[in-house]
Amino acid sequence: MTDDDDIQDYESSGWRKRQVMFERTFHQVVRNETLEEVAQEIEKMTVFGKDTIGSFAVFVREMKR
Repeated sequence: MTDDDDIQDYESSGWRKRQVMFERTFHQVVRNETLEEVAQEIEKMTVFGKDTIGSFAVFVREMKR
């Protein structure tokens, strides 16, 4: 068997596809957690009125996937 055959067997096993799906899921979780942290920090701001701050926080939370 050549190296190309090994690579083809490796890719056809579905392992890489599962790895990519895991990476996407992991990145989405991290992204969503980060956006939630940003929204929570925005809610602590006192520069604008509560309605404006609330709108900013909602906008950031809607960016979650």
